[in-house]
Amino acid sequence: MKTLPFIAALATFAGQTLASETRQLGAHEHGVGQLDIALDGQRVAMELHVPGADIVGFEYAAKSAEDRAKVDAAVATLARPLELFLLPVEAGCSVVKASASLESENDDDHHDESHADHSHEDHNQEEHAHDDHGEHEEHAEHDDHEHGEHQEGVGHTEFHAEYMLECADPTAVQSIVFAYFETFPNAKKIEVQVISEAGASAFDVERDAPSLDLRGMF
Repeated sequence: MKTLPFIAALATFAGQTLASETRQLGAHEHGVGQLDIALDGQRVAMELHVPGADIVGFEYAAKSAEDRAKVDAAVATLARPLELFLLPVEAGCSVVKASASLESENDDDHHDESHADHSHEDHNQEEHAHDDHGEHEEHAEHDDHEHGEHQEGVGHTEFHAEYMLECADPTAVQSIVFAYFETFPNAKKIEVQVISEAGASAFDVERDAPSLDLRGMF
């Protein structure tokens, strides 16, 4: 199995394509996610990065029970890739491993807000609490929520998911339908990068045309 070299090659390709950008949480564009796909034999590896606002409607650190419930539900949903990215039934794809988490940025320190890891359709979910950053931080986040805008210094949040799929007939993976957009109304576009033995390509998949044509990638 050559999946890891393919992932490394995909990372190189991504770096070349996005040379003028950065993967720091503070640099993302609301409404726009990033999906990297590596096709290798019967394996399909995927990595997703999405701004927190696209998924739960806010980017401040979740403090209230209601906001934390939204984050936990979103993480659980993101850990079910075949419900978000629909592959042809003929391909016979199944989940080998899937994980999702919410990453936050505060004073340049990144940490997980919530995390879910599903292996072989295992739906056990693990949550990680984060430290209280004090009354001043809570006040700043409250103001951010009240005004509907992110304030500098509070920190961005970004959802991150990684998937490994196995397909009985990978040549049947001729397209992917992005049910993702129906699940997350705030999402507008995903910038997709695909690498396979046939080469590397970049695509934009938008809400109005939620399908990715993979013909010729095998």
